Amino acid sequence: MFTGIIEERGEVLAWEPTADAARITVRAPLAASDASHGDSISVSGVCLTVIDQGEDWFTADVMAISIEVSTIGERRPGDLVNLERAAPVGGRLGGHIVQGHIDGTATVIEARDGSAWRVVRFTLSPELAPLVTRKGSIAVDGTSLTVSAVADPSEAEQWFEVSLIPETLEATTLGALAVGDRVNLETDILARHVERMLAFRENGLEPVREYAAGGSGATR
Repeated sequence: MFTGIIEERGEVLAWEPTADAARITVRAPLAASDASHGDSISVSGVCLTVIDQGEDWFTADVMAISIEVSTIGERRPGDLVNLERAAPVGGRLGGHIVQGHIDGTATVIEARDGSAWRVVRFTLSPELAPLVTRKGSIAVDGTSLTVSAVADPSEAEQWFEVSLIPETLEATTLGALAVGDRVNLETDILARHVERMLAFRENGLEPVREYAAGGSGATR
């Protein structure tokens, strides 16, 4: 589990594809400083498991599904990635609940600079559009952001915007985004659960409800 607060930008050192997966090695002085075998690290929003590590680097396996639904398969040596270690129990939730499970990708279609910030507009696929709302949370390349504007549901081409403050522009890879670049998206977990429950209701199925009765765990 992550919070979407990026701790450092790492550098891809190696990308080694196999028949149906890959192995990635990232230079990450902070993330690797206390990494152990089996630890989770978010790499531009993709939750990966450490299989090897050194003083300032770690290696992780990337499964085919992660390559299919995210941009991680496009990373090459020298590319920068956003990194976040798993959130500690009892730590502050500075962003929002981020699982590191990518829902899909989006493309930058517009970037507008303000006096000290940048507004970036992204495409939004039809299947993800219902899960994104103005002032809601979204993770873009693993970075917890607040949606500042969304397309009206009646528009044929759906989109959303985020407003990037100087700290985000400086501390993450989002500051280098340009029109045409692709990013990883993870929608809010609460929105996904609501969508799932509504899908059951629309098909005449009600979720099972359990009620505790005097601590007996009785079910109705």
